[in-house]
Amino acid sequence: MTRRSCAIYAVGLICASLLVVGLGLIVGQVFRTFMQERLKKEIVLVEGSRVFESWKTPPPPVYMEYFFFNVTNVDQFLKGSKPEVTQVGPYTYREYRYKENVTMVENGTRVSAYNTKSFVFLSDKSVGDPTVDSITTVNIPAWAVMEKLKNNFFKASFISIMMNNLGSGLFTTRTVDELLWGYEDPLLARLSSSSPDVEKVFGLMYKKNGTNDGEFVYHTGQQNYMDYGRVETWKGKSNVSFWTSTQSNSINGSDGSAFHPLLNKDERLYIFTPDLCRSIYMEFEKEVEVKGIPAYRFTPPRSVLASKEENPANEGFCISPQECLGTGLLKVSPCRKGAPVVASFPHFHLADPKYVSAIEGMSPQGEHHQTYLDLNPTTGVIVRANKRAQVNILMNKISGFAKTRALKEIIFPVMFLNESVVIDDASAARVHKLLLIVTLVSNFPLIIVGMGAIMLAVFILLLYRSRQQKNEAKRVVFTKALYATATEDDTSYSPVSDKEKDDSQNGTYIGLTAKADPQA
Repeated sequence: MTRRSCAIYAVGLICASLLVVGLGLIVGQVFRTFMQERLKKEIVLVEGSRVFESWKTPPPPVYMEYFFFNVTNVDQFLKGSKPEVTQVGPYTYREYRYKENVTMVENGTRVSAYNTKSFVFLSDKSVGDPTVDSITTVNIPAWAVMEKLKNNFFKASFISIMMNNLGSGLFTTRTVDELLWGYEDPLLARLSSSSPDVEKVFGLMYKKNGTNDGEFVYHTGQQNYMDYGRVETWKGKSNVSFWTSTQSNSINGSDGSAFHPLLNKDERLYIFTPDLCRSIYMEFEKEVEVKGIPAYRFTPPRSVLASKEENPANEGFCISPQECLGTGLLKVSPCRKGAPVVASFPHFHLADPKYVSAIEGMSPQGEHHQTYLDLNPTTGVIVRANKRAQVNILMNKISGFAKTRALKEIIFPVMFLNESVVIDDASAARVHKLLLIVTLVSNFPLIIVGMGAIMLAVFILLLYRSRQQKNEAKRVVFTKALYATATEDDTSYSPVSDKEKDDSQNGTYIGLTAKADPQA
């Protein structure tokens, strides 16, 4: 066997080996499975893991924007006209969030922590000065007191007189700073003197700057990667007690700061939010890209806040059969000390159109009012998010309060917030690096198959060249044989003259003549 033949056989053997091994690895998903198992072990909430420090202190900046609805026709509304509001904002704050008192429990399968938030005003991202700009809006403390006394006519009448004496109306004008961080309300101050449990200061964000929502206990994800970041208990309990069904009171999902890796488009992501006193869910909407990182967008569907008629599972969120609002609304008074507070998406996005048409100035737009999460499906990392919610007050006629006599039931918007975050460049670079490693390792069998394909092409080329050379050699041998036969049979050498025979020193003159026919 020649050296050339050995080389061809060696190339063929290597080619076959690469193709068999590569295709076997692809079919068996060996490297992909290996990489997925590696991710499941790396993305856990334990000391030294890739994500633990960023979970405790998230690096990307978080911004909280507040938009208020300024009422422009209070007197006309109280006489029966349609209310008119104008949106004012944003008033933007940098939100610093970090987890305190982080403690591993239950042999590292759980971790407890307190989610602390603090806010710093950013004038360059705001429309004005919150300490100067005034907003005319619903007098929430007054409506909270009236709601609490609506079933006691005599006490209601007494409080009505007190409100008149104090000048507490159904609407109030306060600065943005007061509405957010608190002011002493005269009605609450008067009531607190006889009822110590009544807080005399009111603010939409009162006592929420530099504080936390209570202790959370999370799953670390060590036992099951699907449980990564899932809330086990809040304030020591595995469920809440605000609603009327076990399903509604269940604490499901994470707190919105962590999601398990290897996300699927078909799954439902649950998030427990203390602000709404319940868990909500989000579903896949579309694929997006943020700073070159592929992501799945998840957003709450209409069914989350649908009416009990539209979604029977939501019946447990009704305060009572008589206090069950329509699609797009959630009355959160059970966890707001009985105040008639109603939550919705901004501008009643995804709500029944009747709530939009009841207020002049509402214009829901998905682009600006939708809540969503953009998550990288491989790592579960949040690359962009916007949490949007609106605070409303349920206003209607209340017995004992003459000022409400002309009112019909209406959901009145007060303000909405937008809590937003986009992954920073340094974190994005780390995610890119991790995704590159995952891609290379997962696709390594394809590289092997590619090398096998290249070797196959080389093998075919060598075979072709070898066959071509063999054919060429056969043609040469065949041609030489024909040439030799024709010379011997058809020609002969003869001297030109006799002199040439005798003189060996003379030049040789050879004549080529046809061979004589022996039969002649």
